[in-house]
Amino acid sequence: MSPEKYFTQAQKDAMVTAIQEAEKCTSGEIRIHFQNHCQTNPLDNAVEVFEKLKMHETAQRNGVLIFIALKDKKMAILGDAGINAKVSGNFWDDIKNRMVEKFKSGQICEGVCEAVKEAGKQLKTYFPYQKDDINELPDDLSFKE
Repeated sequence: MSPEKYFTQAQKDAMVTAIQEAEKCTSGEIRIHFQNHCQTNPLDNAVEVFEKLKMHETAQRNGVLIFIALKDKKMAILGDAGINAKVSGNFWDDIKNRMVEKFKSGQICEGVCEAVKEAGKQLKTYFPYQKDDINELPDDLSFKE
């Protein structure tokens, strides 16, 4: 099954809504990427996707990518240099661990939405919304076979 078909439209809408709500309060950019397989370290794959989505081009280097390989059950959360300079060293691992707990009970959408909200809180703290902010990047969700 393709990753895009893994989720119902309601689940995709919920994840997009979580991103939109988080981004209302920050200049940061959050994206979620799903694919079936990850043959290498998931963080390495996340870096490739991060660059492909041009998330490193945000003005304040405050993009966050949640990368999930569904069939291989691997994931990574990658924050750009701006946000990584602000959050604690274990921040992304803490979010990832909470996601894993949700995933174990089959609540992938819920785990992702909670992770987006947590990332959004930190982005809001360090990169609050400015009235001239625009959504710099297209598409909140991306999928790859």
